[in-house]
Amino acid sequence: MRMETPIGRVRGLGSAKSGAHHWWLERLTSVSTLLLFVWFVVSLLRMPSLDYRSVVEWLSEPLVAVPMLLLIVSTFWHLKLGLQVVIEDYVHEEGMKFFSITLLNFFTIALGALALFSVLKIAFAGGAA
Repeated sequence: MRMETPIGRVRGLGSAKSGAHHWWLERLTSVSTLLLFVWFVVSLLRMPSLDYRSVVEWLSEPLVAVPMLLLIVSTFWHLKLGLQVVIEDYVHEEGMKFFSITLLNFFTIALGALALFSVLKIAFAGGAA
């Protein structure tokens, strides 16, 4: 006994077999982003001052820069996965869907790379201007 409609069988529609993987990645990135964001807020609250020099010195420490880089990667990956689902659900024309997802990928990679570069520049420069 088949659970699909006759028209679904004719068109070959059905599970693409990748939805569970995408769903699981969304959940993992949401948990990792939440944990890293809590670390970030607690770290900022524990700082004696939030002036430019203090933040640069704080961010130049390896035990701070690495979680910050992980937070950036996790946040932009989660952003990409979530917006991709929105596009797949609400953009119905295939050409526009492909264009939107491609634009989303370029956008998230570009902004993520900019954020990563900024943190790495501070971390490796050690606050030298």
